[in-house]
Amino acid sequence: MGPHPAVAAIRLAVRRVLHDILDEHTRNPGEHDRPSDGPGRIPDAPREREPSPLVLVACSGGADSMALASALAFEAPRLGARAGGVTIDHGLQAGSDLRAAEVTLRLRGLGLDPVESVAVIVGREGGPEAAARDARYAALDAAAERHGAAAVLLGHTRDDQAETVLLGLARGSGIRSLSGMAAVSGADGRYRRPFLRLDRQTARKACMAQSLPVWDDPHNTDPAYTRSRLRHEGLPALEKALGKGVVEALARTARLSRDDADALDAWAGRAEAGVRDADGRLECAGLHALPPAVRRRVLRRAAIDAGAPAGSLFARHIEEVDRLITGWRGQGAINLPGRVVARRQGGRLVIRQG
Repeated sequence: MGPHPAVAAIRLAVRRVLHDILDEHTRNPGEHDRPSDGPGRIPDAPREREPSPLVLVACSGGADSMALASALAFEAPRLGARAGGVTIDHGLQAGSDLRAAEVTLRLRGLGLDPVESVAVIVGREGGPEAAARDARYAALDAAAERHGAAAVLLGHTRDDQAETVLLGLARGSGIRSLSGMAAVSGADGRYRRPFLRLDRQTARKACMAQSLPVWDDPHNTDPAYTRSRLRHEGLPALEKALGKGVVEALARTARLSRDDADALDAWAGRAEAGVRDADGRLECAGLHALPPAVRRRVLRRAAIDAGAPAGSLFARHIEEVDRLITGWRGQGAINLPGRVVARRQGGRLVIRQG
C-alpha cells in the first residue's frame, strides 16, 4: 500500500521542485567546472566529481515546515541531492532557544545534514511581523551562503498565499502586492515554495500520518498580529459570506496578477531607457507619455535605486511623485522613505537622497 494521500501530495510537490533545482545545477555546475584540455596543453589532474547540490529547508517546527522537511528528507537522496535544515530562533518568546534546539533534533532525526539553529535579533522597523521576517530572511541568506546551498525550501501554503493577497489588497499597493509570494524568489532563485498549491490542512494531515510532532506557534493565534486576525476572523468571514473556495480563488488571483505584473515590469524596464536624458535624468515629458501603470513602475524603480527601501515604499508615495508629472503646479519636493526626495527641476524629475 502506498503512502497516505497527504504524504504523497507533499512528496510530489517537493520532488518537482528538486527536479528543477537539479536541472539548474546540471546546466550551471558552478566553479568546480574547469576548461577542457586544448591541443598541446598539459592535462590537469583528473577533475573532482561535482558534489550533489545541497538543499536546505527552513523549519519552525510547525506542521507546514515539518511536512516539508520530511518530504525533503525522503525525496532528496532518491534524486541525488543533499538535504539539510535551518531553524531560526527569533527570541520573541520564553524558551524559544529550547524549542529551536528541539527542532534541530527532529530534523537530524529525519536524516537531514547539515542542521543548525540560528538566533537572530528582531528589530522594530516596519512593525513586529515585518521586522521578524527581515531578520529571518537575513539569517537564511547567511546560512545558505555558509553552507553553499543551491536552494532553501519554504513551507508557505495556498492558505498563506491567500492571506498575503488580502493583506496586499488592504494596503492598496497595486497589482504587484496582489501577486503574493512567488514560487521562486530571492537572489538567483534561492527560495523555493513547493506548497503554494497545497492547503494547510494537507500539510497537517501529512504530519499526522507520519506521526511527526509539530509545534503550534502561539503568535499564529494572537489577535495582536494582523495576519493572525485575518486567518482566524477575516478569511472565515469571507467564506461565510461568499462560500467555500475563497482561498483557492485568492491564490489563483495571485498567479494571474504575477503574470500581469511581470509583463508590466518588463515593459517599464524597456521604457525607462527612453525617458532618460544624456545625463541619466528622467524627462517629465517622456514620463507623461507613458501609460500610468508603466510610468509608476519607472518611478518606483528610480526611488528604490535612489535608496528608498522597497518594503516601505507604498502606492501612496508613488502617486505623490506621479503628480509631479501629471499634475504639475509648482508643488514642492516629495519626501519618500529612506530620506529620499523627489522634485521637479527644469522639466526633469530628480530623485535622490538628501
